[in-house]
Amino acid sequence: MRLIIQGKNIEVTDRLREYVEKKVGKLDRYLPTITEARMELSVEGTKSAKDRQVAQLTVRSKGTLLRAEERTADMFASIDAIVDKMYRQIVRYKGKCYGRGRGPGEVPPVEEFEEEPPRRIVRTKRFQVAPMDEEEAIEQMELLGHDFFVFFNVNTDGINVIYRRKDGDYGLLEPELA
Repeated sequence: MRLIIQGKNIEVTDRLREYVEKKVGKLDRYLPTITEARMELSVEGTKSAKDRQVAQLTVRSKGTLLRAEERTADMFASIDAIVDKMYRQIVRYKGKCYGRGRGPGEVPPVEEFEEEPPRRIVRTKRFQVAPMDEEEAIEQMELLGHDFFVFFNVNTDGINVIYRRKDGDYGLLEPELA
């Protein structure tokens, strides 16, 4: 597994690097097919000191991406929390692989985590998608008070999703057929 550690507004010290390597290195036990793990550490200038230390972990395994993010007042606590969250995602991912007949997907015993009940679709909503550009979509999203908005983008001739990011900016999803 290749481990990439990046820092934004923070110096990645040797102590911090060793801590990340120790914690993320254990993920191989639970998912041996991991090819790359990317840890992004950052300090954000938010009003709340308890959410300034941000750790984001992205794991690649056989064409699958698993991603988690945690924010706390202490970078080491953020790293601990994100690794715990990633363990749970790996357990859930391997359970789904086994359920779909992709392979044995045997999960090593993880005593700290209880298995979550399977999620299900409880509501389906149909709606008309109006053609508009990104700016109009942002206006519609804000008027509705939502965190995301699905629309037909006249600039790309496709269905897009505009969403509000945690930093207050916006993101745009442009799906492509695989």
